[in-house]
Amino acid sequence: MKMKKILTLVLVSALGGALTLGAYKTFIEKEPQIVLQERNESPLYIPTNLKTSSPVLSSVEAPDFISAAENTVNAVVHVKNTTINTQVTMQDLIFGRGSSRRTQVGSGSGVIISPDGYIVTNNHVIEGSHSLSVTTNDNKTFNATVIGTDPKTDIALLKIDADEELIFVPFGNSDDAKIGEWVLAVGNPFNLTSTVTAGIISAKSRDLSGQSFQSFIQTDAAVNPGNSGGALVNTSGQLIGINTAITSQTGSYIGYSFAVPSNIASKVVGDILEYGNVQNGILGVRGGSLNSEYAKKIGVDETEGFYVYDVTEKSGAADAGIRSGDIIKKLDNVEINKFADLRGFLNAKQPNDVVKVTILRRGDEKVIPVKLTKMNIVKVDFLGLELRDIPIERKKTLGIKGGAYVYKTTNKEWFDKLGMQNGYIITKINDQLVNSINDVLEFKNAHVKEGIENSLFKIEVLNNRGKPERFIFK
Repeated sequence: MKMKKILTLVLVSALGGALTLGAYKTFIEKEPQIVLQERNESPLYIPTNLKTSSPVLSSVEAPDFISAAENTVNAVVHVKNTTINTQVTMQDLIFGRGSSRRTQVGSGSGVIISPDGYIVTNNHVIEGSHSLSVTTNDNKTFNATVIGTDPKTDIALLKIDADEELIFVPFGNSDDAKIGEWVLAVGNPFNLTSTVTAGIISAKSRDLSGQSFQSFIQTDAAVNPGNSGGALVNTSGQLIGINTAITSQTGSYIGYSFAVPSNIASKVVGDILEYGNVQNGILGVRGGSLNSEYAKKIGVDETEGFYVYDVTEKSGAADAGIRSGDIIKKLDNVEINKFADLRGFLNAKQPNDVVKVTILRRGDEKVIPVKLTKMNIVKVDFLGLELRDIPIERKKTLGIKGGAYVYKTTNKEWFDKLGMQNGYIITKINDQLVNSINDVLEFKNAHVKEGIENSLFKIEVLNNRGKPERFIFK
């Protein structure tokens, strides 16, 4: 009986729940809303051989140095320089003995540049040599002959005679080398056989002297003692520089090394072979590198380029119409941001080469073709005075046509006792008119036997105020 009541109660409850749910669905519940939720799908995982834990290039992207290295190490040689120094000791003087001779051996590297045995190295590697020998990478040793040198660019050309054609490195175009480009330095550091190091080009047109005479390629490839004269090559195996210098307090590599650009080395080699010496083509301008301070001083807006403040008479620049106040921005397609850029470009050029000079003149850009002239006499050393031809602007200011310009005074006696200063202009020597430094050179050459000081009795000058002065020596 109890069971019956329980079942009845369950059925009634279920029926009531069903009726309630139906009423809610029919009369109360609203139409359901559809909500769109954006979801970021994970990309497909594709297994690769990249190691993401280390930020290195893949083997596909990394430069391939193997072929460049294999060829270059066989074209880089060890250069041994034997010098003989004569010394006189105190014991030699006391006992009346003759002077003693001491043999010293230095070493460096060199690069074979032709199959018949021409080798480029640094001038400082072979300077003062009594004898030279060259050892190739396969341990063959040859006597070497100096064909020519150029101390200014620190390049020397040697020659060896081999029984067979030699492996050599072709010259590349150093103007095309880019900052950040991979390079190899190959040489013989610490008297080891050919050693290869890699790095990138860190900068171009570097001047270590501070006098704008140099235009090095700077790299971070390790270069150490013995590397001097070795090869700097690109990944194609082309010679783009001759390793020359490092900056270090210890004498060993600390992060940067410097190479003479191949365009300069190639030009020096060509001149030595054709003329026996280096033929320098000059533009014929004097000036300085622009920066914000200098630009403000001279009143121009440009902070990069070479500012022309004077043009040499009868030079290519003067004939082409370049003027004082022009700003040189390009030579051919090479950008000129400082004097080392200009110097590096011109060091690779010959007299009579025509160069397209891009200048800014009062804000207007012009392209002027200039025929480079031959550098004849640039300066004359005269009894401690460095003399040069007078700048055009100085001639105009003083209203004179000729003379020799005192560019630098190193003769302390002349400076202290006579008052001869930088900027003075020598107009006469021994009553003979001086039109240019050629006249001073002729005077020097004419009095070599008796001595210049013994032949000199009078010099007439214009001082820095343009007033005449006279120095009597006898």
